[in-house]
Amino acid sequence: MFKCLSAEALGVSCGQSELIELALSYGFKGIELDLVDFVEQVKSQGLPKARRLLDSAKLKIASFHLPLDIEADDDVFRTQIQRLPDWATAAAEMKCTRALVRIAPASDFRPFHQNFELHRSRLTEIARLVEPSGIRLGLGFQAASEVRQGKAFEFIRGLDALLMLLSVLNARNVGVVLDLWDLYASGGSLDAIRKLSADKIVAVQLADAANDAAADGWPATSRVLPGETGLIDAAGALAMLAELGYDGPVIPLPHVSRLAGMRRDAIVKLAGEKLDQVWKAAGLNPAGKLATSAARR
Repeated sequence: MFKCLSAEALGVSCGQSELIELALSYGFKGIELDLVDFVEQVKSQGLPKARRLLDSAKLKIASFHLPLDIEADDDVFRTQIQRLPDWATAAAEMKCTRALVRIAPASDFRPFHQNFELHRSRLTEIARLVEPSGIRLGLGFQAASEVRQGKAFEFIRGLDALLMLLSVLNARNVGVVLDLWDLYASGGSLDAIRKLSADKIVAVQLADAANDAAADGWPATSRVLPGETGLIDAAGALAMLAELGYDGPVIPLPHVSRLAGMRRDAIVKLAGEKLDQVWKAAGLNPAGKLATSAARR
């Protein structure tokens, strides 16, 4: 496992060079790729120049968010998906082989069975299109209460339902984005991690929960930095993931409102420190492996 910095996750606005500097300064070993921006740089500057800073930093380019709307109308979706092979090729050039997708937990237009079939069909197609570039597709669910509020039809909002969707996809390169806060908010626990194998976990996202999260119905604003309250056992999760042999990115993902008013470097510094604390509490070494003494416990 390795610590990964996502500018989007922390609400940090910066260019590629600033992001690299922040990651190197505060102990992150990887960063998320802004794929759309990178592809535009390649078009305007050429690949060697676009990747020069990324190569020199020697950071892992961990993942990118797939710039597609899975639930779009057919015409819009067809237009979007035409660019997918080029996006996948550009990501693969940077050895960035993890594409992340968050599934909406509710819909105003499709009941569960129709929405399930739409996702089965489209995600299978997406997975097949990116597979030649060696890209793995990671699917995440959303359990925050307000995301599905006022919608006519509920959809996937827990790990079991997500795994059911994965089981019917006709694709080998699809797995889970394990978001620890969403797991707890959906009523799950660390035991659910044992349902997964390392090859089925594409990325891990960490957040703790504010003390009043459950009483308030688990709103997204109750996401705080990992280890902040201890309501969610981030250290225990990391130890379990290390035992499974997971070797991918670990991304701190609080709600951006929790960091409001802070300077950019202070935000990244604090996120790095909190992640480092749970890392050490899990008994992990800098390479994300269980230290010998921790492995014997």
